Amino acid sequence: MKNLKSLAVLGLSSFLLVSTAFAAETLVSGPQVEKKVPGPFHPLNINGDKAGEKNCLFCQNGDHPVAMVFAREVTPELTALIKKIDEATAKNAKAEMGSFVVFLHDEDKDFVGQLKEVAKKDGLKSCILSVLDDKAGPKGYEINKDADVTVVLYTSHTVKANYAFKKGELKKTDVEKIVGDISKILPQ
Repeated sequence: MKNLKSLAVLGLSSFLLVSTAFAAETLVSGPQVEKKVPGPFHPLNINGDKAGEKNCLFCQNGDHPVAMVFAREVTPELTALIKKIDEATAKNAKAEMGSFVVFLHDEDKDFVGQLKEVAKKDGLKSCILSVLDDKAGPKGYEINKDADVTVVLYTSHTVKANYAFKKGELKKTDVEKIVGDISKILPQ
């Protein structure tokens, strides 16, 4: 009987340890669902009307529906996401949807040039690429240092969907899910 109790305790302990490990795997980054987006910040815009200027994209988009992405580097998966978001933004122009990607990276000439090439090559019409020379992200946004990509979908400055991915985790199925969730920020 004593062995049975010990085995049950060991089993429960193992279950709790595994459950805790899975919970620790969930990456939290950026403002969370139903929270307010923290506010203004001024990244260097790479394309769009304010290309070459530091401009507040949060301010520019106001209360409209917005797809906001924070990223650390350019990857094929990220560029696929950017293209899909750009298409969705153009498609939802009547709802005044906005979108932008903020790269948390040094504003060095080579990286800025790489982003200009992405905007040109992918023919971005609506999605603004920008660089913020602060790897921690804008103050109050709580971008996780382990997040390679953080996606925040919001409207009226309130978050409706949030996704965070470690380096190499963003996949095609995630891109489709994110784009599908854009409906959460659009007027009914």
